Amino acid sequence: MTSRPTIPLPDARRIAEQDMLLRAEEFRDLMRLRRSVRDFSPRPVPREVVEACIAAAGTAPSGANQQPWHFVAVSQPEVKRRIREAAEAEERDFYQHRAPEQWLKALEPIGTDWHKPFLENAPWLIAIFVRRWGRAPDGSKVKHYYPTESVGIATGLLITALHTAGLATLTHTPSPMGFLNEILARPAEEERPFLLLVVGHPAEGARVPAIERKPLAAIASWV
Repeated sequence: MTSRPTIPLPDARRIAEQDMLLRAEEFRDLMRLRRSVRDFSPRPVPREVVEACIAAAGTAPSGANQQPWHFVAVSQPEVKRRIREAAEAEERDFYQHRAPEQWLKALEPIGTDWHKPFLENAPWLIAIFVRRWGRAPDGSKVKHYYPTESVGIATGLLITALHTAGLATLTHTPSPMGFLNEILARPAEEERPFLLLVVGHPAEGARVPAIERKPLAAIASWV
């Protein structure tokens, strides 16, 4: 078997047990404040902040380290307008014709409909694509393994990084999302849209649905 090149584990710190618990609890409490926001302020967000958060997402683990993701950060008003128009067209058809009654009932507490003004109001949209395969140095196709799972993990890191930076986010998944390939000039054969992440500051006086999260006992078991 061919040996793999290795390096020392970066930043192999030793954290005292009491500090481990403190950090874990502080992070838990920070993330408890995270909510999906639908009312965004047009207040600008520096590109450098978005860049740093996307770079953090790029540290996610992935199948065979193939890193099967691509992030397109959109701030140009005209491009955001085109995305909104295409998304609303799909959402209008979904809500009026394709959505199962059970799904519409589940959405009632959230109060959503096909109108998506946040796609223009927020300063940034981040379109996240799954790269289904890549290219070897000789140009041949290379199959990516567990691409959806890998991109899901990276997206979670991205949302967490943005929240840690003090920004609000909204995950938006109009169905279908193929229009993103066309508008953002991404190759449809290689990539498929995974999620559209809305990013910015919440609008003044923004409100969110009064929902509760499941307690730890309902989501975890100890064996």
